[in-house]
Amino acid sequence: MESSLAQRDKAIIWHPYTQMQTASDPIGIVKGEGVYLIDESGKKYIDGVSSWWVNIHGHSHPYIAQKVSEQLSTLEHAIFAGFTHKPAVELAEGLLKILPKSQAKIFYSDNGSTAVEVALKMCLQYWANKEQPRLKVLAFNNSYHGDTFGAMAVSARGAFNAAFESLLFEVVYIDTPNAGNIDSLKLQIAERKAELSSFIYEPLVQGSGGMLMYEPQYLDELLACCKENGVFTIADEVMTGFGRTGKLFASDYLNHQPDIVCLSKGLTGGTMALGVTSCSQKIFDAFLSDDKLKTFFHGHSFTANPIACSAALASMDILLRSETFESIARISESHNRFAYKIRAHRKLKDVRQTGTILALEWETDGNSSYFSGLRDTLYSFFLQEGIILRPLGNIIYVLPPYCITNEELEYIYSKIEVALDRF
Repeated sequence: MESSLAQRDKAIIWHPYTQMQTASDPIGIVKGEGVYLIDESGKKYIDGVSSWWVNIHGHSHPYIAQKVSEQLSTLEHAIFAGFTHKPAVELAEGLLKILPKSQAKIFYSDNGSTAVEVALKMCLQYWANKEQPRLKVLAFNNSYHGDTFGAMAVSARGAFNAAFESLLFEVVYIDTPNAGNIDSLKLQIAERKAELSSFIYEPLVQGSGGMLMYEPQYLDELLACCKENGVFTIADEVMTGFGRTGKLFASDYLNHQPDIVCLSKGLTGGTMALGVTSCSQKIFDAFLSDDKLKTFFHGHSFTANPIACSAALASMDILLRSETFESIARISESHNRFAYKIRAHRKLKDVRQTGTILALEWETDGNSSYFSGLRDTLYSFFLQEGIILRPLGNIIYVLPPYCITNEELEYIYSKIEVALDRF
């Protein structure tokens, strides 16, 4: 008898964020249809977390599949140093039409972490090119920006990067802004401006930190302060981009716009790996020189892969349809109603919602960290009920593809209520 995918996998594969000695067998997925993933036994799971926040239009979307197929038969890849191609040019043109008006140039990479690496290197080298070195970065406590070294360095120090802490560059950390601390945060920026190359932030929602949410008006004040003090601002919209917060970008809630934007995840509708770092004309211009040492020395073999760019173009076509905006509004309203209904539950410490992102924080007597035992209990319960929710410790969140129906949302909510009563 042929071995299952799980058995074959277990013999040879090392999975991300997984303690392989104690982990349950992986679930073998053989098909995706809209909001569902289907395993090898035929069981269907509602993908309530959009497969790590990437899938915004549903699995195996026929329009994206068609565009990728057409591109495959035309041009699969071409070196991007000294060459270009239509999908890359059209995607850059399309992104600059919808990104904040501060953005002027598009640099391609392959995922969210590398989009952040590019942004950090742009800012640090900007100051080096100006012969005014600024070697420190400002970041929020509880932040997460990726797992490559620069991205780890500007993320919160903790279990994810403890083994590498002595190798990470120094970062100035501040709390997310609120009415009580905004003045002191602005004072810190003003006092340290000569050493700060940039300020990197997850706008409005700190994803891996626990879907922590904060108010746009105070972030706006911080961005204004950075601008006044010559500190570049980097909006990490890897998770919040492409409609997740209710607007195209979380930065659209703000009056002050970033100097750099990092994108990935929903960029291709979850179809392929692709990253983008957009920047202002001012930053780009600092690299223009007869001195070749002022070149931006960054790239990778698959930069601006035509197939990935075609997937992103197709995803953007779908995103900009009126019915997609209607779905985003519908999901946001549904989350809001459920949040209001459930907010006073005795088991809940907090309920947070921004756009299509809903987070519920369980009260716990002991460990409420990422490694909380409650996390495994809840994860297993929802899988049994045919729902993929991947808790962040004692925090569960619902962040679905935009094609999810009201009935499917209500099913998720009903199972959350069961879990609240049971655990």
